[in-house]
Amino acid sequence: MTKYLTTTALMFAAIANSSLAADNSNALTDKESTSGFEAIFNGSDLDGWKHSGNWKVEDGVISRGGKGGSLVYTTKKIPDDFELRFHWKVGKKSNSGIYYRPGQYEYQILDNSEHPDGKNPRTSAASLYFCMAPSHDATKPVGEWNTGRIICKGTIIQHWLNGKKVMHFDYSDSQWAFNVDMLEKRGADLKARGANLSLQDHGDPVWYRAIKLRKLTDDDTLDMKPVRPVKIADDVLEAERKKLEGIVNRRKAA
Repeated sequence: MTKYLTTTALMFAAIANSSLAADNSNALTDKESTSGFEAIFNGSDLDGWKHSGNWKVEDGVISRGGKGGSLVYTTKKIPDDFELRFHWKVGKKSNSGIYYRPGQYEYQILDNSEHPDGKNPRTSAASLYFCMAPSHDATKPVGEWNTGRIICKGTIIQHWLNGKKVMHFDYSDSQWAFNVDMLEKRGADLKARGANLSLQDHGDPVWYRAIKLRKLTDDDTLDMKPVRPVKIADDVLEAERKKLEGIVNRRKAA
């Protein structure tokens, strides 16, 4: 009996600790507070955010509840140099994204295994969408929480996924001239700053929590270890070329 009670107590403690971890994910840790982060999602409602009634909060989690467009943080603009941390998960075949600079700076949120965009690393989860592929697929299975980070300082952009830096892009480096051209053709202005953070509504189930932001200073140093984007197959590159051509032609015709 004693052994049974001990096992049961440990089981319930584990469940309680798991629930507590989920409940506390929106709160700043002591280290985050010291580092200058602020929680831009309060965990209870969408105060400070703008939407068309299609986003909701349940149990400390943001999710889309219907059609209506993106969820936009309107309290303040994103700093020129910043670090953004967030948790995300998707449903089967789901697609979303986080826009963090004016134009087409998007951290792709995706079910790589089922969504067509997962076939091209340059449009897969944690990519700088249609610009720079991650080094590898570091996503967790559909329905599980992923942790993401976006770090921008000067001309350097980093995307992190589940504790791993999967993209390091310095758009002033000539080796990435092709990627810069792709980003500009999508409509990005490399020098533009001061966007409102935006969570994309792509019509699919998606969940966010633990959205935390801090401004980087001159004293903040970056992890400069290079990571290389994964190689893209020739047939995928050809499909990508046609898709980009269509984007450019539609923009010209508009």
